[in-house]
Formats: sequence, structure tokens, C-alpha cells
Amino acid sequence: MAGPTSRWSLLVPALVVASAGLLAAHFAFDGDTFRNCRYLGPSTRMYVTAWAAPACALAALFLLLFLRRRRQRPGALAMAAGCVVPVLLLAQLAALYWVYEPDPAGGQDCSGLTRSAARY
Repeated sequence: MAGPTSRWSLLVPALVVASAGLLAAHFAFDGDTFRNCRYLGPSTRMYVTAWAAPACALAALFLLLFLRRRRQRPGALAMAAGCVVPVLLLAQLAALYWVYEPDPAGGQDCSGLTRSAARY
């Protein structure tokens, strides 16, 4: 029974790495919100990465708990990866919040000033 346990156990760090990669991709797509000093709002890929990252982290955590519940011993790598999940989740939930946050520029331009006020 060592074979299937080790395979499932290796899936935990793979999910954690995927979750961290999605978080990094989300922040890389942060430039999608502005173009030519106009606020466009978050792009679709920002929404997808913002939701997929915590989903992968939670899947890793649930898989680790499932392995422990079935009295299968997860490997040391899986346990170490499981310890990283709470920190990742905090960052990912903050990123998810920022996706739904209102326009920081006030909806007009990069400075937040309206066009008529910017003329004076």
C-alpha cells in the first residue's frame, strides 16, 4: 500500500506549488487594470487566478486531511507543504478581496480627478 499513498501524498505539494504559481500569475496580471491612464477594471484572467489559487490551496489541505483521516501516513514533503497553506491562503484571500475592491482612481483617470477639474 506504499505506492498509492506516496502518489496521493505527492499531490499535496504539487497543489501547493500550483497555488503559489497562480498567486504569482495574479500579481503579474495586475497591469491589466489600467491602459493609457484609463481604469478598465480587473481582467478575466485576474478573476480566474484569484479564485483558482485558493481553490488549489484548499484542495491540498483537504487532501492532506483526507490522507490523515484514512490513517495513511503522508510524507514529510506533504506535511511541510501543508504548513505553507495557511500563509498562502491569507495572501490569496487578500488578492481575491483586491479584485472586487472599488476603483482606486475614482473611475476617471490615474489621478482620480475628473476631466473638468483637471483643466483648472
